[in-house]
Amino acid sequence: MAPPVVPPAPSVPDRPRPLLVAALVALRPHQWIKNILLFGGLAFTRRWHEATAGLSPTRAPWLDALLVATLAFAVFCALSSAGYLINDLRDREADRRHPTKCRRPIATGELPPGVAVALAVLLFAGALAGGWVLSRRGGDTIYFGYTALGYLLLTNAYSLLLKHYVIIDVIAISLMFVTRVVAGCWVIPEPPSWWIVICTLFGALYMALLKRRGELMAMEASGGTRPVLVKYQSLEGESTGLLDQMISMAGTAAILCYSLYTFYRPVEINALDQRGKLMLTIPFVVYGVFRYLYLVRKMDIGQNPERLFIDRGMIVNLLLWGLTIMWATSGM
Repeated sequence: MAPPVVPPAPSVPDRPRPLLVAALVALRPHQWIKNILLFGGLAFTRRWHEATAGLSPTRAPWLDALLVATLAFAVFCALSSAGYLINDLRDREADRRHPTKCRRPIATGELPPGVAVALAVLLFAGALAGGWVLSRRGGDTIYFGYTALGYLLLTNAYSLLLKHYVIIDVIAISLMFVTRVVAGCWVIPEPPSWWIVICTLFGALYMALLKRRGELMAMEASGGTRPVLVKYQSLEGESTGLLDQMISMAGTAAILCYSLYTFYRPVEINALDQRGKLMLTIPFVVYGVFRYLYLVRKMDIGQNPERLFIDRGMIVNLLLWGLTIMWATSGM
C-alpha cells in the first residue's frame, strides 16, 4: 500500500511579513501599471486635439477629463486588486506547489483567508461606489459604470472558470485590457473607436500568449502539471511550437491594425492634419512588438510582463512613442 501523499507546507519567508505588509503585497500594486490604459481615451480621441488646437474656448474640459480618467484609474486599481485576492484564494493550494507563487501572502498563510475575503469585498464595494459616482455625471458616462461592472464580472469569471479553457483563457485576458481602454473612453466621455478596440485586443492577445509561453516553459522546468498549459504543448518538436505560431499571428495582427489605425483614425475625428504625422508612430510600435519578444526569449520575462518597464530600450521607445503621439495629435 502506497503511503499517503502529504501536501507540501506553505513556503513562509524566514521573517514573516506583518499583516499590513502582507495585505499590500497581496493587492499586487506592481500590476496597477496595466490600468494606465484608461488614459488611452485622452490621447486617441478629440479631447487632446481640441485642447491644443484651440478649438475649445477653454482647456478646462480637457483638464476635467484628465481628472475623471485619474479617478477611473483608481477604481480599476481597486477592482483588479480585489480580483487578484479572489484568484489567490481559489488557487492557494496550487500556489503552494509552485516554485515562485508559493511566496504569495495567501499561499504562505501570512494573510488569513477571512481577512483576504473581507478586503476583497471592501475593494469591490468601494470600486463599484466610485464607478457609480463617475457614471452619474450625465450623457454617455453611464456606460463607464456598465464597463466597470463588466470588468468585475469578467475578472471573476476568469479566476473561477475561464482560465481553465485553452484559447478562451488568453482571449479573456485580452478582453480585460480592452475593457480598460473602453472604460477610459466612456468616462471622459468620448465614444471609443473600433480601431482602438481592435488594436488593444491584438496587442493584449500577443502579450497574453507570451505569458502562457513563459508559464509553459517554467512548468516543464519544474516538472509540474497544469491542465490548460499542457493543452498548449505542441505535438511535434519544440513544446512551445503551437504557442509560437499563435504569438506570430497576434503580433502581426497588432502591427497591421495599428498601422491601419494611423491611416483612418484622423478621418474619423476630422483631424486630417494628423494623417501623415500619426504614421510616424508606426516604427515605435514595430520596435515594441519585436523588443518584447526579444526580452521574453533572452531574459525570460514572459511570466512577469511588467518587467519590460525596467528595460532601458523599452522605456526609451515608450517615451518616444508617447511624445510623438502627443505631437501628432496636438493639432498644432
